[in-house]
Amino acid sequence: MGVVGTRDLTVEYPRVRALDSLTVDIPEGVTGVVGVNGAGKSTLIKVLLGLLRPTSGSVEVLGMNPATDGPRIRELVGYMPEHDCLPADVNAAEFVMHMAVMSGLPHAAARERTSDVLRHVGLAEERHRPMGGYSTGMRQRAKLAQAIVHDPRLVLLDEPTNGLDPRARDEMLELVDTIGHSFGISVAVTSHLLGELERIADHVVVIDSGRLLRASATSDLTDVTGDVLVEVLGPAGADQRLGQALLDQGMTVWPQGDKVAVRVTDPSQLDAIRDAVVDLDLGLVRIQEVRHTLEEVFTQEAVR
Repeated sequence: MGVVGTRDLTVEYPRVRALDSLTVDIPEGVTGVVGVNGAGKSTLIKVLLGLLRPTSGSVEVLGMNPATDGPRIRELVGYMPEHDCLPADVNAAEFVMHMAVMSGLPHAAARERTSDVLRHVGLAEERHRPMGGYSTGMRQRAKLAQAIVHDPRLVLLDEPTNGLDPRARDEMLELVDTIGHSFGISVAVTSHLLGELERIADHVVVIDSGRLLRASATSDLTDVTGDVLVEVLGPAGADQRLGQALLDQGMTVWPQGDKVAVRVTDPSQLDAIRDAVVDLDLGLVRIQEVRHTLEEVFTQEAVR
């Protein structure tokens, strides 16, 4: 079992089963918890924090039971909620320091850690401004800062890129990547945007309607398909000419934008592709293996 483990975890509300016999382990590192809205991701986080008692089944967080060890778990775990919950009339320095003290840090250590994390998340210059005047990206950074200020062993990030523009989304993902891979803090991050998790997660857990669809290392999910993309330099229509030449050799070929996709069933076909490019007097830019995306994996699992 990793930093989190559940066995037959079930949570029922009056009209819906939010988690349905969920058995999953979340290892150290960065784990993405993937699912559409309503899949059960936020419910799982509430159970892990000891804020919601499961209907049945068992759960462990850092070797402890949230139902009986909730206060201790919350000392060792950071949490960034999805929804906006920041007090508008309080500045980030005051808020993050308060959360540090609430997590058990002495005042002197809390003050030092607050300064460090606000600088890390890019709020050093804005730390004394009331958070009610912050942009969405700044508010998300403040929420992230309070989640890591007490140097937790595990952080639970619920949709941390929610509402962000593309640039702010990239910056938030870089911060999450740094926390998990440079700071050595295990991260469980939920998202319904699969491409995000493909960029930063070591492991992926796919949930749908409270059920586990798949749990695996990201590299296993995004494995090689057996296809390659061939990009060439040449006059207009060079990719079509190459595609036709490969078709004439009996290969399975289809267009992929300005590239040629080729089904490779034998390594010798790679030499044949290279030779065809040379014969046509074209420049070979790259032959790139095609990998599954998480989007494809999720779609495949959901329809089974």
